[in-house]
Amino acid sequence: MIFRDRVEAGKKLAKLLKKYGGGEVVVYALPRGGVVVGAEVAKALNAPLDLIITRKIRHPYSPEYAIGAVAENGHSILNKDEVLGIDEEYLKEEGYKQQLEARRRREVYLSGRKPIPCRGKVAILVDDGIATGFTVKAAVSELKLHYFPKKIIVAVPVAPVDIAEELEKEGVEVKAVSLEEDFLGAIGAYYRDFSTVEDSDVVKIMKKVKGYGHIPIQAV
Repeated sequence: MIFRDRVEAGKKLAKLLKKYGGGEVVVYALPRGGVVVGAEVAKALNAPLDLIITRKIRHPYSPEYAIGAVAENGHSILNKDEVLGIDEEYLKEEGYKQQLEARRRREVYLSGRKPIPCRGKVAILVDDGIATGFTVKAAVSELKLHYFPKKIIVAVPVAPVDIAEELEKEGVEVKAVSLEEDFLGAIGAYYRDFSTVEDSDVVKIMKKVKGYGHIPIQAV
C-alpha cells in the first residue's frame, strides 16, 4: 500500500484503533514523522498526545546506518551482531550523546511540559512506519520501565512482518495498516509525499493537540 502522506496514513491507522476511542488511553508518538501520524490518531480517539523520544545509535564508519537506539532515560537496544568488534567506549559515548539529544528535543518540542502518565491505561505508540525496529523497541522499553501501562499497542501505517512478530513476542500488540512480507527497505518508499518533518512542525502540532482528552499533565 502506498500512502499519499502522513496525514492520510494517520487517518487510516486511526480506523484500526477506533475501539479505543473515549477509553483510558494515551497516544505516544515518535518524533519527528510519527508526530504527524500520531496527531491524527489522538484526534480520532479524543486521546491526549505525548512523545516518546528515541535516537538511533549510529555505526562509527557509516553514520546513516543504525546499530541500535537509545531512549531519554538511557535504556538502549543494540543489534548484537552489528556491535561485535565495535569499540565499547564508542558505543558508550554515542549512546550518551544521543540520549542528551533526545532530552534536548523534549525541551524544544514541549517546553518543559512533564510527560503524560499512563499507569494502568492503554499506551498506543505511533510512528510513521517501522524499518529496523530499533527506535520502536527502545520506545517500548521506555514505556515498560517508566510509564507502567496495562497494555502497549505499537501502531504504524507500515511494518515488516518479521519485526511485528518480534514485538508481539515481547507482549506488545501490533496494529499496522500494511504488514509487508517483502519490505522495500525504507519507510519513505510507502509514501508519495515523505517530506521532512521539521522541529518547528512538531512544536506546532504539539501546541494544537495538548487539549485532547482529559488526562491531567503531571510527572510520571
